[in-house]
Amino acid sequence: MKSLNRALIAAGLILSACAGATAAPTHSPSATEPGPASAPAATPASDQTEAPILLPEESPPSGAKREFTTDFSQHSVPYGEILSGGPPKDGIPAIDHPKFVSVAEADAQAWLKPVEPIIFFQIGNDARAYPIQIFMWHEIVNDTVGGVPVVITFCPLCNTAIAFERTVNGQVLDFGTTGRLRYSNLIMYDRPTETWWQQATGEAIAGELTGTRLVFRPASVIAWADFKAAYPDGQVLSRDTGFSRSYGVNPYAGYDDVNNPPFLYRGPETPGVLPPVARVLTLDLNGEAVAYPYDVLQEIGVANDTVGGTNIVVLWQSGTASALDTNTVAGGRDVGTANAYSRDLDGQSLTFALDGSQIVDKETGSEWNVLGQAVSGKLAGKQLTPVVAVNHFWFSWAAFKPETRIYQP
Repeated sequence: MKSLNRALIAAGLILSACAGATAAPTHSPSATEPGPASAPAATPASDQTEAPILLPEESPPSGAKREFTTDFSQHSVPYGEILSGGPPKDGIPAIDHPKFVSVAEADAQAWLKPVEPIIFFQIGNDARAYPIQIFMWHEIVNDTVGGVPVVITFCPLCNTAIAFERTVNGQVLDFGTTGRLRYSNLIMYDRPTETWWQQATGEAIAGELTGTRLVFRPASVIAWADFKAAYPDGQVLSRDTGFSRSYGVNPYAGYDDVNNPPFLYRGPETPGVLPPVARVLTLDLNGEAVAYPYDVLQEIGVANDTVGGTNIVVLWQSGTASALDTNTVAGGRDVGTANAYSRDLDGQSLTFALDGSQIVDKETGSEWNVLGQAVSGKLAGKQLTPVVAVNHFWFSWAAFKPETRIYQP
């Protein structure tokens, strides 16, 4: 069964590459976009600008010089750690000019199922849903949300949905896929300099901008039903992408079976405390990294913690399908959703607990939902501030953050 699953995943990657090679985008990438128009609702993680530790010059990955103009003499990771995922440069094409529809229109078209996972991203009052079924075939969307140029990314092999600001040194970058992987994780490239970027860390690892880090923005994976209930006036990424794809089909069927090994993984041995493909929600705040296993969150529902001196709460709720289980994105088993927020609100630190099936804070008894919104009680209408928290498979997070503390209630 394991060998069959790996063959199916490989076929999925090849299918993605073939699809990318046979369809052309309807728009060419844009080099510039407007800057921020207003302050974001949540404070982004700070970028790190210390001088990179460059490695001695070595031959770049096979075929890279034929496809890229990257300055491969500058790199911060050994090129031997980088593997081909199958597709060539842009073989999995990014979406550069995304189109959006209203929640009502997407609902009327019925192409999203209630439990189907979407990437939820918001700046100010601009709330958007990015269906995972589209990211299966594109992995990158270059967008502007709330006036802020951002890139929304998803790596199926690591289960990582991550959003970044895409302004670097005053220049707005557009991103594409290199077709390469490191520790099974997506390596992106920016089009102006063709520097290579590690999706999991947001760090430039080869090229002119080596050592630069993108600024993370909070993004989460939630069910379509939860998004449309909370944000009826939100926007939804349209299937009208300029490409012909089998949206809704999962080319990685069976990949997230916890008994499977990760695909195309070459890296540090995964600590055996969790299965390699165990789902975890991860935080890295002020130098402290923590992983919250989904199995634990499913049992307790609420995790109050302090990470890097920040009081946080992780909230879990059932009702979100795995995108990587069956042959359809919407048909996967229920794995739930987990989101993280600051527990500090209006000058006080709240403590959360389950009261039956309801999430309440002990200080006021107000009821909260998994989106960090107070839905009843004294604090009704209040919103917790999201913190940057990323879903990973355990092997992926542990490869980049081996010093991680695993949360225990």
